[in-house]
Amino acid sequence: MATAEAEAPAQEVGAVQAFTVTLIVRRFDPEKDAEPYWEDFDVEMYSTDRVLDALHKIKWDQDGTLSFRRSCAHGICGSDAMRINGRNRLACKTLIKDLDVTKPIYVEAIKGLPLEKDLIVDMEPFFESYRAVQPFLIASDKPEKERIQTIEDRARFDDTTKCILCAACTSSCPVFWTDGQYFGPAAIVNAHRFIFDSRDEAAQVRLDILNDKEGVWRCRTTFNCSEACPRGIEVTKAIAEVKQAILTGRP
Repeated sequence: MATAEAEAPAQEVGAVQAFTVTLIVRRFDPEKDAEPYWEDFDVEMYSTDRVLDALHKIKWDQDGTLSFRRSCAHGICGSDAMRINGRNRLACKTLIKDLDVTKPIYVEAIKGLPLEKDLIVDMEPFFESYRAVQPFLIASDKPEKERIQTIEDRARFDDTTKCILCAACTSSCPVFWTDGQYFGPAAIVNAHRFIFDSRDEAAQVRLDILNDKEGVWRCRTTFNCSEACPRGIEVTKAIAEVKQAILTGRP
């Protein structure tokens, strides 16, 4: 026997309403522009769309010359880090509806790295600092299988394994903006990941590198980096732990 619920007609789901959003994008083409300039675009969006979707619509439907980086579009690759309304974010993780759509949305390239075109910066200075801290396991033993590690030892550096090298933290740092030699938060985070790894044998080497005048002591603990991290890494805490390891001489 059919139930009353089964006999009741299904409720119609209302159509998702579109709305128009204005994006003001900082443009720059080195082949024809002496200085960057702002250009506005009106885009029809839905509440489920993200800033990356808006940039795609601009590039595909309005101006094919708009240049930006993106790959996975799911917050994993870190390619589409940019400044959105003055804050470093991943465009693919920033929902349009979470912004104030009654006002224009400002989008520009991250700061502190050489601007190449529109929203694209030269990432080589960032990766140069990353490589300098030797972000890889250094161990002399050659186990027949895996290197055994306790749950507690693994937990010591779990947070800093989440880094996706998007540069959002480093390019949000005022010290990095003004000092082209500072390693920056991301490099220190990736050094932390191996300094506190019980299987690694080069912690002191990395601590010596970061004890340089452009290392951890340049950090002013403004917490910009922690706020900017799209993976929720406690960047400032990691930097503080590296400082403490330098002072005590051990991880």
